[in-house]
Amino acid sequence: MASASTLRHAEIAGVGHYVPSRVVTNAELEPLMNTTDAWIQERTGIQERRWFEEGKDTTANMGAAAARMALDMAGVTADDVQLIVFATLSPDYFFPGSGVLLQRELGMKASTPALDIRNQCSGFIYALSVADQFIRTGMYDTVLVVGSEIHSSGLDKSPTGRGVAVIFGDGAGAVVLRPSTREGHGILSTHLHAQGEFAEELIVREPSSNREKRVEHILEHSEELYPTMNGQNVFKHAVVRFPQVIGEALTHNGYEAKDIDLLIPHQANLRISQYVQQKMGLPDEKIFNNIMRYGNTTAASIPLALSEAVQEGRVKRGDLLCLAAFGSGFTWASALIKW
Repeated sequence: MASASTLRHAEIAGVGHYVPSRVVTNAELEPLMNTTDAWIQERTGIQERRWFEEGKDTTANMGAAAARMALDMAGVTADDVQLIVFATLSPDYFFPGSGVLLQRELGMKASTPALDIRNQCSGFIYALSVADQFIRTGMYDTVLVVGSEIHSSGLDKSPTGRGVAVIFGDGAGAVVLRPSTREGHGILSTHLHAQGEFAEELIVREPSSNREKRVEHILEHSEELYPTMNGQNVFKHAVVRFPQVIGEALTHNGYEAKDIDLLIPHQANLRISQYVQQKMGLPDEKIFNNIMRYGNTTAASIPLALSEAVQEGRVKRGDLLCLAAFGSGFTWASALIKW
């Protein structure tokens, strides 16, 4: 364990991702939801998404697949990991959380602690921030941060639910954090926010622990197992909070929007990302979007996009990266990284 006498920067030493092999196009959804490819693309920018295969994919093992890729890139093994931080809104079980299942999947030491984060679309940056603090204070040297989601099994795939169901997909992403050996590099800062007065604007109400007869209620109101969203209000807040929290990260570190080499926003809606890009005055080469292929994968969205950006050569040593998210809660967050 490192000395806590001085604060350190954490850096992302490895990235990885996994997506299920099943590709679901907009055309496949048309007869299910009485919709069209044109309608979906116009409103979300999504062309296809991945859905899990029962018996093959789980939230934990998808996270483990992404983690193995990140560990390999970082040049460390599962036994080197001193802490797991697992972000998801779709855990394998109601309890325990998926963090311990990931530990089991990777064959880690029995004592490796696992922390579960429930912050929906902002979950990965919240998890990254938590992991960063552990490294900054010297408590741990190697932290595995994972975001993994299976949405497709919990969507209303009828015309009633199409406004939400067309948006979400399944996938996982992971990063390995290590202390930075380069002055001024790594995670420069993270910024977290929440506004609970809008909690019901994007919500899955059941199963709820606040009912004496919760099972009976679910049987009578099974529609409450599906997510509901006030899309207009979510959009209205997102296009305000994204630029705010990006600006907060830049100002905190003495940068301006023009200094960003790559912005990786949470992949909620291509229209939101395009609005934020225009608001920040960023050219196309300075923003990364993959929602067209995967839909909204919530906590997996940013690490999945980051991993693909690295694979595609969009991230170079010394680049200034900004990660930003907004979602259910409402919660929003950003991280500024010198790669």
